[in-house]
Amino acid sequence: MPAKTPPEKGTYVLTLYIVNNTPRSILALANLKKLCEKYLVGRYRLEVIDLAANPELAKSDQIFAVPTLVRQLPTPIRKFIGNLSNPERVLVDFNLVPAEAFPLAT
Repeated sequence: MPAKTPPEKGTYVLTLYIVNNTPRSILALANLKKLCEKYLVGRYRLEVIDLAANPELAKSDQIFAVPTLVRQLPTPIRKFIGNLSNPERVLVDFNLVPAEAFPLAT
């Protein structure tokens, strides 16, 4: 397998862990794509890992629930569990908007 090129500065590196095509997994992926296409156009890399096909990754990557989104970059690493249906919370946690923009999202 060829080596991945390193991400450019300012690029968000995201990994979404799912299991099969469950409704929660499908919803999480759809919600994530909407957020990325609105707020991170051209500034993100997304890898989707199906733990049904790669169950060993759950332990090695310390995934305890699905769907789980892991923001690898920018650091620090952040994990988000659930279907990402609260966009305000995700935006604040991604540091895309200040917490004061959504006082109830913190």
